[in-house]
Amino acid sequence: MASAFITYSYQINFEYILMIHDHEGMLNIFKALEDSGLRRFLGCESILYETELGHFLDTALIQDEDITCVISGKFVSISPTLFAKVFDLPTEGITNFSEVPKDKVYDARSLFSQKGVKIDVHGKKKYMKHEFRLLNDILAKAITVKAGSFDSVTVERFQMMTAIQYGLKVNWGKVLFNVLKDMVDRSQRKAKGFAAQIDVLLKGMTTSTMGNGVSFPSAKILSMKTVNTYIATNTTIDAREEQGMIGEATVKRKSKSIKQSSSADITPVKVISEVA
Repeated sequence: MASAFITYSYQINFEYILMIHDHEGMLNIFKALEDSGLRRFLGCESILYETELGHFLDTALIQDEDITCVISGKFVSISPTLFAKVFDLPTEGITNFSEVPKDKVYDARSLFSQKGVKIDVHGKKKYMKHEFRLLNDILAKAITVKAGSFDSVTVERFQMMTAIQYGLKVNWGKVLFNVLKDMVDRSQRKAKGFAAQIDVLLKGMTTSTMGNGVSFPSAKILSMKTVNTYIATNTTIDAREEQGMIGEATVKRKSKSIKQSSSADITPVKVISEVA
């Protein structure tokens, strides 16, 4: 059951990841996430209680503005105010990322770009610097909880990345609570996530003893080791793509050269009629 919640998930070990000093871009991204007010949400206790997660998924309902569920036979209600308080989330600022100033988005198109040329707000993440590729993945998995491929960046995620990079005020309490509501709304086919966060909420609200907890998969926890692996992997991917582009260009040049050479070898033949 827990696997349904952690497929689209990331946790961040801020205590250690902010000790990265050999990659300024990565360090700045995690500082920006912390400054945005997401540290306690993304870096909360990472223990999974599979039984309670299952009960939450099976019984959660939206009633007025709250989410209610039954845990260990007891009725539990999660309000937007409680949700924001537990994770110390900002409750003022934008909730619609289309409100991010267009001039900031315009500047971000160059700032996020790996080669300095302006990139599309809805394009392939491979054109971005490594730190912004990772930020895209964090937002996709741990914030918006999107299923599917993350090779492309959506307009909303680009705007969200811009808001975080430039320190804009975001009402993360409302934004994230709305994502949770979408997850428990059975009329929507929303990917399941927020596993660690849901367990933190339930653990703090129920007087019953929680079941057996299991550790969050280490691959899902961003630390110096996993971030360095991410950088190395993307560096290798970039090198292979660059070699592929060079090879493709070489083949095209050779093909063009051969074609021109073949055309030059075809000379007109003059026919002479002989008269006996």
